Amino acid sequence: MFSRKMSFCTALSFVVILLVGSQVAVAQNGAEEKEQSLYNRLGGLAPISVVVSDFINALVADDVINSNPAVDAARKRVPAPYLKYHVTAMVCQATGGPCQYHGRGMKESHAHLNITEQEWDRSVTIFKEVLAKHKVPAKETQELLDIIDSTKADIVVAGSGE
Repeated sequence: MFSRKMSFCTALSFVVILLVGSQVAVAQNGAEEKEQSLYNRLGGLAPISVVVSDFINALVADDVINSNPAVDAARKRVPAPYLKYHVTAMVCQATGGPCQYHGRGMKESHAHLNITEQEWDRSVTIFKEVLAKHKVPAKETQELLDIIDSTKADIVVAGSGE
């Protein structure tokens, strides 16, 4: 989750990273087949881009996240459409889709933003609300949250009291 936009981007980046390797073998019609990729289970690029867009919009407008001066400044420098493009590509790739993310890593993208635990928690809450709004099933929601959680150490660099 980056000023608001960078924080959202980070959250989604985390989700994407965790989802990249999420193929599971299941029995279908009596034969062993691999479960569909998370990308396919989420409906592909169009639904992913809508969720990312809504998430970035919510992050950009959030007072808790914008109270961080570094995030607020970054949000003003990085246009929302640019952030949405990169986050969508990241989620697409991480979930097994055909896209390729070419942006910076999470640590490099967020180190200067001094993201706190409170801001992280707020970003995750917003992400969950967006997923619920779009009726993302529980299994896919948890997979996305697991991916996001795996990126926390690279994003949260400031103590809660800062």
